Amino acid sequence: MSLSPALAPIETRTDRESFSISDLSAEFGVTARALRFYEDEGLISPERRGLQRIYSHRDRARLAWILRGKRVGFSLAEIREMIDLYDIGDGRKVQRQVTLERCLDRIALLKRQKVDIDAAIAELEDFVALLKEY
Repeated sequence: MSLSPALAPIETRTDRESFSISDLSAEFGVTARALRFYEDEGLISPERRGLQRIYSHRDRARLAWILRGKRVGFSLAEIREMIDLYDIGDGRKVQRQVTLERCLDRIALLKRQKVDIDAAIAELEDFVALLKEY
């Protein structure tokens, strides 16, 4: 496994130049509808040959990035901003810095939420214990 240009770890595919919608749907476990949605949102931009969509290695890497970002709770707008920074031509310095800051902010938010969730669980467990006493 190697890192794609967008820093989302996916297996490099040197065996082909392009991918169909069904190829990417199967590989990433997403629906064709989801891929069309990401296209409509400007996150990926497959080539069109008639009605057929032809996805590039770049689209595949961006899709991996989109899905990773969604899994950790980033909005599509945040994901778009981070992956679009790849194209500014600075060796990905700004992309790395912005992504690092966003990830650290997300970690802090999730840790705060975890504390709140742990407190809610403890309170509910105390309440259940109280209810069981009666």
